[in-house]
Amino acid sequence: MTAPASRQQSSLANSIYQLFNPIPFGFFVAALIFDVVYFQTAEMMWSKSAAWLITIGLFFAIIPRLINLVHVWIPRGRVVLPAEKIDFGFNFIGILAAILNAFIHSRDAYAVMPSGLILSVITVACIAVSAIIASTFYAIGRTHNV
Repeated sequence: MTAPASRQQSSLANSIYQLFNPIPFGFFVAALIFDVVYFQTAEMMWSKSAAWLITIGLFFAIIPRLINLVHVWIPRGRVVLPAEKIDFGFNFIGILAAILNAFIHSRDAYAVMPSGLILSVITVACIAVSAIIASTFYAIGRTHNV
């Protein structure tokens, strides 16, 4: 069995990616919690707060997604594994759902449900699956000294 090709990444880009990547997930989970509370109580404050959380999460998602885009689709002489592309795809779908969710949440508070809640669930689920795939990929990569 041959070892995979060595990975040549910018350590600065990798550090920035590792620093900013978990931040949007926290905002999107908080927005999902606020959407669930709004769905139960119909208190407008929760819907507006969820809209802000989604917007801030999207703002923080820009940098790691751009780094991941370059890392996966412009590999510069290294082999890109299918798990990396799947990770990118789930993140991409999650971010698209969050963008659509931001537009849904810009409506009047009573027009947000149930589509806002459904999109929040899709966003969190996609990014959670992506995190699981990425952690599995990095754990396997460390054991094989990639």
